[in-house]
Amino acid sequence: MAQLQACYQSTAMPPPADIVKVAIEWPGANAQLIEMDQKRPLSSIIREVCDGWSLSGAEQFALRYADGPQLYITEQSRGDIKNGTILRLAISPARAARQLLERIQSHGIDARLEALKELAKLSADPTFATEFINMEGIGTLARLVESGTHFGEMLAFTLTAFLELMDHGIVSWDLISLSFIKQIAGYVNQPMVDVSILQRSLAILESMVLNSHSLYHRVAQEITVGQLIGHLSNQEIQTYAIALINALFLKAPEDRRQEEYTNPLEQHLTEMASTLAQKHLRSIILNHVIRGNRPIKAEMAHQLYVLQVLTFNLLEERMMTKMDPNDQTQRDIIFELRRIAFDGENDPTGTEKRKAMYTKDYKMLGFTNHVNPAMDFTQTPPGMLALDNMLYLAKVHQDTYIRIVLENSSREDKHECPFGRCAIELTRMLCEILQVGELPNEGCNDYHPMFFTHDRAWEEFFCVCIQLLNKTWKEMRATAEDFNKVMQVVREQITRALAMKPPSLDQLKNKLRGLNYSEILRLRQSERMSQDDFQSPPIIELRERIQPEILELIKQQRLNRLCEGSCFRKLGNRRRQEKFWFCRLSLNHKVLHYGDLDESPQGEVPFELLSDKIPVSDIKSVVTGKDCPHMKEKSALKQNKEVLELAFSVLYDPDETLNFVAPNKYEYCIWTDGLCALLGREMGSDLTRSDLDTLISMEMKLRLLDLENITIPEAPPPVPKEPSSYNFTYNYS
Repeated sequence: MAQLQACYQSTAMPPPADIVKVAIEWPGANAQLIEMDQKRPLSSIIREVCDGWSLSGAEQFALRYADGPQLYITEQSRGDIKNGTILRLAISPARAARQLLERIQSHGIDARLEALKELAKLSADPTFATEFINMEGIGTLARLVESGTHFGEMLAFTLTAFLELMDHGIVSWDLISLSFIKQIAGYVNQPMVDVSILQRSLAILESMVLNSHSLYHRVAQEITVGQLIGHLSNQEIQTYAIALINALFLKAPEDRRQEEYTNPLEQHLTEMASTLAQKHLRSIILNHVIRGNRPIKAEMAHQLYVLQVLTFNLLEERMMTKMDPNDQTQRDIIFELRRIAFDGENDPTGTEKRKAMYTKDYKMLGFTNHVNPAMDFTQTPPGMLALDNMLYLAKVHQDTYIRIVLENSSREDKHECPFGRCAIELTRMLCEILQVGELPNEGCNDYHPMFFTHDRAWEEFFCVCIQLLNKTWKEMRATAEDFNKVMQVVREQITRALAMKPPSLDQLKNKLRGLNYSEILRLRQSERMSQDDFQSPPIIELRERIQPEILELIKQQRLNRLCEGSCFRKLGNRRRQEKFWFCRLSLNHKVLHYGDLDESPQGEVPFELLSDKIPVSDIKSVVTGKDCPHMKEKSALKQNKEVLELAFSVLYDPDETLNFVAPNKYEYCIWTDGLCALLGREMGSDLTRSDLDTLISMEMKLRLLDLENITIPEAPPPVPKEPSSYNFTYNYS
């Protein structure tokens, strides 16, 4: 009876928080099922396990996970072990590192290949990496590469191991030798090199550039952007090539006049700036990447976004340059604008004009300062960039420029659209919309294909938008007092059109034609109606009745979405090589399953592949943004607003966290809503508010279809008086 009672208690009561039940495997032996006391030293547990299999030298062994990345377990990481985890007894990291170091230097080719293959896999483990690096392992790998005797698969494994080891940040990249850099650059420059070697070589060069100021100079001298462009036609390596181009340009020194920068480097920077704008790079990216026969993955989309941002950032210098009213060269540009508009080609100088006539012309051109229009360009932004845009329009689209200027100069004074003032303000607006001068955001994939379809995409974009502004001004019958109102409408037109991601500038024009002033008013009214629709008391009461049903519908959708699961990208790796993990909710809504993946999944990931789990009953709370533990630990990420807005963490017993960074705002809202719903808390995301408003509006309109064009009174109608008699009633008998 006592034994039965003890058995019942052991099954009915949960195990202590410090005890985890695990299985430990050893090749050729039955697994041991043990209760691991997390308060005991790990060495003591390993000794006990070794004794169970009669293995001597317990200090030469360690525990590793049997599934997933199979990382070594240390005193620091043992807290991640969950009930039901399968572990494996393995040789210790130090012993494994020593053995592999000896084997990769052996004379047998097959033995060396197997050792490098195993090393490439183990190098991702920080515990093993520390031991291998302490034994001068990185130097050994570097010498193997520098020797030039490794080829094919053996070289690919060597480069993989080297890159994984360096990514732990234990050793500074500044220690890399010039001969190693030359050898890696040689693989990139050779015409016939295996794809796997090219991928790893490009990734190594990217990490060098991003992590070391001095190595940037060395890599820039060995690799030209022109050589990298040649790799963009290969779909297997084009992401790595664009990533290296972006890294080189991103880390280019801001002040090229400093003495430490040599003339060859200055020439390289000049070459890079011109190459980013040249037709060859643009056309290769457009034809082989954007219009290629493969869908663009998230990593490639990010690299295209970075390239777009860096290309537009070339405009920052002109954007922040004030015009010097005393600089005759700059003043000549304004003279040229006046000449093209009013003198045509017959009068090359126009010097016979009187000063009063020039003032009149400058007023017709729409400058604020009619006497000295150079003063209009002294504010930054947009600075000289606005003048550059105006000159491009006047020279390349001369008919359009003359038409806009003369059309407005012939209008009544109160309705004329001031071209000069509009062009300056429009340039400032476009710089804000496209974030000229700002660094790329980590995780952002917001690139626009149309900017890769023209060699002068920025200038052409301006020309399209200035025509839109002139057209909108006429549609609004605006006067000078309506200037700010017109600019607000134009900003809305442009941002709505950009959100549609038109594939070309011609498609952008079509989108903007559809977004005329009347359409903007209609959209605004429709959006306003969806927010403020039907404010009478009966409708408000109906809305309150419907809302719980709609909230339950949204809740079920969020939970169903969690059951499908989502893929998340791992943080912390300094190069942008994709590593993933997947998380999904069990169908009974009681357990969160998660685990690491080698690549982004193409469909649903079965629960069997997700080795870790968290009971929903153990979850204490969900925190977001800067309150997340992984945001507090990573100071670099704290500065990145984009990442901060997508971060959230699950806090669960005893004091553990599961940290997420969502791939986009939609997934962030879905998961934070779903987790809050699991905990019985309010779903407060922007997506929930939007869905709630949309669904309630639709439901109310459906229920009120019969009342269309009928005015709903503010108060209920009065109850009529009682009739004088009830003789009108029907007698059924």
